[in-house]
Amino acid sequence: MARKQESLTGKMDWLTIILYGVLVLFGWAVIYSSSYSGDEKSVFDSSINSGKQFQWIIASIILASIILIVDSRFYTTFSYAFYVLLMLFVVLVMFVGVEVKGQRNWIRIGGFQMQPSEMAKFAVSLAVAKFISGLNVDIRKWKDKWRVFAIIGIPVLIVLIQGDAGSAIVFVALALVLFREGLESYYLIIGASVTVLGVLALLVNKFILAGVLLAASLIVIYFSRRNKKLALIILGLWVVASGFVFSVDFAFKKMKPHQRDRINVLLGKEVENGKDWNIRQSIIAIGSGGFFGKGYLNGTQTKLKFVPEQSTDFIFSSIGEEFGFIGSAMLIIVFLGFFYRLLYLAERQRSKFSRVYGYCVASILFFHFLINVGMAIGVAPVIGIPLPFISYGGSSLLSFTVLLFIFIRLDTQRYDVMR
Repeated sequence: MARKQESLTGKMDWLTIILYGVLVLFGWAVIYSSSYSGDEKSVFDSSINSGKQFQWIIASIILASIILIVDSRFYTTFSYAFYVLLMLFVVLVMFVGVEVKGQRNWIRIGGFQMQPSEMAKFAVSLAVAKFISGLNVDIRKWKDKWRVFAIIGIPVLIVLIQGDAGSAIVFVALALVLFREGLESYYLIIGASVTVLGVLALLVNKFILAGVLLAASLIVIYFSRRNKKLALIILGLWVVASGFVFSVDFAFKKMKPHQRDRINVLLGKEVENGKDWNIRQSIIAIGSGGFFGKGYLNGTQTKLKFVPEQSTDFIFSSIGEEFGFIGSAMLIIVFLGFFYRLLYLAERQRSKFSRVYGYCVASILFFHFLINVGMAIGVAPVIGIPLPFISYGGSSLLSFTVLLFIFIRLDTQRYDVMR
């Protein structure tokens, strides 16, 4: 048994584990700072966020240890079982869960609250890896393509019904993994075109935009008039694009007021007084930190509670204020090094299952990082997703830990024969 344990620890990627530990401990320190007002007794005080987070850190360490002990074949064998179980759990929480900020997607366990959609991320990642690594599966084929889209799409729809658009978008990030496994690049072109067209539809008069698209289409048709098939395709694309432009306006009006306000703030449109408070205060806090920052526990914006959700969604503003440009840049560098390491580990896998799962882990964590930092500096919509390993919250820390350490466990057996 001792020899087996020694063999396991020798195979673990300790650099990834060390980076994980550095991020978690730094996040714990910032959580304490973000709620610090001068009269807190201890970072371990369970009546404040840092004390609660410490309990979640201990729980995460225990859970990570269990994950590493379990044979990696357990995760490959029961991938679909995890997926079905977590999907049922996410649906069930809509009926038996507690309501937090208008959304019934939390469950209460003792004095703590958990969000099942967070834990579902590792289950969906396992299911995607299991399907793509199956025999004779080729996601360039329509039957396989739509099956993997369904695996990702089901949790997206369920979470959207719950009203949690942020978590739903995170699941969509798993689509990035498919391009590594052979999905045609024109899907990226379509996605980018839809995004640009959607933004323009909100910024420009829809009739003018449809007219400009028609003019551009007619110019292309004129120069390719000898190719009637191409002309018909261009005309068809214009009809689809124009329909999309008008549907964006319709969908935007059907959104909840706070969702419309967030999009308008991101696009630089005027909103009612106070609607952009979070972003403005976050930018002010980050800017006030200057190059070197005000120093740990010395953030005035933090102490005076100007930034809402400063230990969760906007924790990066506390980092920017207290550690300045230097500290923020160093944190970003650590994160980028962490993501690079995950991609390196994914590429060295001999098992297709492990490689795909590794890319799922990297995609989810990178998307969280990108959007959370973007929210804090005003270049991404405020959709309420945490900064991995840094933000306060037991659900997010546990889910990220499970997500990561399953991959670390898979990596320890990369030389074994398995799919």
